[in-house]
Amino acid sequence: MAGAEKRSLLGVILGARGLRGDVRIKTFTEQPEDIASYGPLSDEAGARRFDIVSVKPASGGVFARVAGIEDRGAAEALKGVGLYIERAALPQPEAESWYHADLVGLAAVAPNGSRLGRVKAVQNFGAGDLLEVDFAGQNGTELVPFTRAFVPEVDVAAKRIVLALPDNFFAAGETEESDA
Repeated sequence: MAGAEKRSLLGVILGARGLRGDVRIKTFTEQPEDIASYGPLSDEAGARRFDIVSVKPASGGVFARVAGIEDRGAAEALKGVGLYIERAALPQPEAESWYHADLVGLAAVAPNGSRLGRVKAVQNFGAGDLLEVDFAGQNGTELVPFTRAFVPEVDVAAKRIVLALPDNFFAAGETEESDA
């Protein structure tokens, strides 16, 4: 997809519901029902188009009817499909708000400007957003709380974030050996 416009994930089809082709969608929109208000969505590659024609609230998302999906088998075949929209179709975020897709790929730098790594993903396990950062010189990634204390500056236009990490940040995951 080289040269393709940046896309944002709005939801994931979790599976079929009922016999008539309805699907259950885990949504990433502020209000779950809003997933139907953006117009046609597509898969990650942009190859398949999905028109959501109706939604009903459900725990963690919605039950939806997708145009052209008429039976349980067709709905089951969509399990795991991500529903994307072109980033340009989304409204501009409010001040001090960002779309996760805008943060992924940003350079992570220290307050003095030295390069620390790159934002690989944004995670949320229920207690707030965490930046998954691939730190240069480290094995694997580390999660950094997406709070003003840890991330004092986000500059999407300059493609960078500033991380203010405590001195012992990388030692925090190490355990002390027992004297026994």
